[in-house]
Amino acid sequence: MTRLTLSVQNASGAVLASASGQGEAWLVYEPAYAPGDQLCVACGAPGQFLVLCLDDALAPGFVFCQDAQFAYPVPFGEARRVFSSRAFAGERHCLHARLARPEEIAARKNLALNPWATHESRGIFPHASANVETRGEMVFAAKNAIDGMKANSFHGEWPYTSWGINQDPSAAWRVDFGRTVEVDEAVVYLRADFPHDAWWREARLRFPDGSVLTLPLEKTGSGQRFPFPARRIEWAVLESLVKAEDPSPFPALTQLELWGRDLTGR
Repeated sequence: MTRLTLSVQNASGAVLASASGQGEAWLVYEPAYAPGDQLCVACGAPGQFLVLCLDDALAPGFVFCQDAQFAYPVPFGEARRVFSSRAFAGERHCLHARLARPEEIAARKNLALNPWATHESRGIFPHASANVETRGEMVFAAKNAIDGMKANSFHGEWPYTSWGINQDPSAAWRVDFGRTVEVDEAVVYLRADFPHDAWWREARLRFPDGSVLTLPLEKTGSGQRFPFPARRIEWAVLESLVKAEDPSPFPALTQLELWGRDLTGR
């Protein structure tokens, strides 16, 4: 079985603590984190599916490790604003990683979900990016739309994170999976801090084969579901965002789910 290794490394790359196991690893790290610390996972080989929980205050996440290892920077400063005050805090931290089970890989699920996504791609997928983010603030970063947090009745602070477009009509958002997946449904959660927020009355999802799915949207904070014939894709782009006629200039996206199955394990 593949050996997994968890470690905490400082800004200079020195290993402060580590733990390994066959197919599963736990690491308890006692000191408080310092700026520059990274939580590192060595997967043994590239192309591994993991269930990952790098802090006990956050939910485990099913992720695809494209490379044989990756590093997750401990958030400080601006990056810290998108997390609960309990996350990465204090002087005892519990980290856990395990190989995903075959039934977890094969199951129908939200393939876009990744609570461990970072602003920059660091080898784990899915990964979200955008051509614009409001004022460069992390509470409006593209990655927030795949973190699983759907609280959308406010904005600008945790847990009300969202992707903000900085009032740019040409804004576009992209999710990359790091492998080929099969998707058959989109679910859109608009930010719904009305009347501060506006909303989009229409958007489009574009796929690698050039096909486009038009999404007619409504003014609601509930999930809006759009089933479609299954497509095999490596990425999807949300674009052509048409703002509704509303005095507010601030439409935003809280979450975008793409449901389907991994091809591996079928």
